[in-house]
Amino acid sequence: MIISVGVGAGMKKEIKDKISSFENHITIQSFNNFENLLNPISPDEKFIDDLSIIPEINKIEKIISRFGIVRTSENFDGLYFKGVESNYDFSKIKRYLIEGHIPSFKNNFSNEVLISKILSDKLNLKPGDGFQMLFSKNESSTPSILKLEVSGVFKSGFDELDSKFLFGDLRQIRRILKWKKDQLSSIEIQLYDHKDIKKVSDYIYVNSPSEYDVISVQEKYYTIYEWIELFDKNTFTIIFIMVLVASINIISTLIVMILERRNMIGILKALGLNNLSLQKFFIHMVSYLTLIGITFGNLIGISILMLQKNFKLVSLDSKIYFVDSVPVFIDFIDIIILNIIVFLVCFLSILLPSILISKVNPKDSIKFN
Repeated sequence: MIISVGVGAGMKKEIKDKISSFENHITIQSFNNFENLLNPISPDEKFIDDLSIIPEINKIEKIISRFGIVRTSENFDGLYFKGVESNYDFSKIKRYLIEGHIPSFKNNFSNEVLISKILSDKLNLKPGDGFQMLFSKNESSTPSILKLEVSGVFKSGFDELDSKFLFGDLRQIRRILKWKKDQLSSIEIQLYDHKDIKKVSDYIYVNSPSEYDVISVQEKYYTIYEWIELFDKNTFTIIFIMVLVASINIISTLIVMILERRNMIGILKALGLNNLSLQKFFIHMVSYLTLIGITFGNLIGISILMLQKNFKLVSLDSKIYFVDSVPVFIDFIDIIILNIIVFLVCFLSILLPSILISKVNPKDSIKFN
């Protein structure tokens, strides 16, 4: 049960963290976006200030994103250039960095970009290598070309996201699109708590200009969120089955203990001991056995979770599960609650078979033996 809770919570947290690392929790963009063309929005300072005072919001990021073709002398690939500002929060992505460094945007137009391991392998690009990226303004115009340099390579294990973006200087995209300084393709909002997404996105939608669309990460990746919500159902099913099995074992143990000690029970009753005192004795004995089982279960379960967390012993196919190893999240509050529930259920399971003690007749049990 502990492993089930730890793995289920770990899968949910890891996948949600990965998605929000690349997309953030809420996106504000134009209603007129279609296919690979992202039309600009021009949020005024008052709108940004109004967003910043919402207590659940941690960071507000200004983004200009554009689809383009990455080209080298030998190969090419298509993906989005995600243009970000110099103060963009790379802290979440930084933990997935495997080569090089986070790009620096201190110069007027930085040509440093952060690419994924998938793109690095496909086009044979390493930190320090240069390449070109082509952007088309419309069908009839000549493509604009940016000369870029790889500053670092990241790998999150979430192939769907890794193959979608590279990160670069927002000013580069603004320059080739000839957008004004206040024009953006989107505003991304990072919240303190993932649980507040729906509440905050609904509030922003109601209080945004009519031409703005507000999309939460849950809406954008609806199928993935639906899939990970199944983990809770699976976890509850496993807990229910295991508690049921534990209860049956406890009942069976107590019944066997009572049957094995019928002679002792008969003698004690004959000496004047009442049924309630005998019941308390057996309840204490089985409760003690239950606590031993729970203690060892906690030690074994938490040890397995810690081994997996530190050494990643069990791996997964990231193309199917969006993670390359089984993630775990150890929440000791959940484990304590689980222990209390299991003990209470097992304790209640003891009460019914303990009534058998009152059915033991001293004359029959002593005579039988």
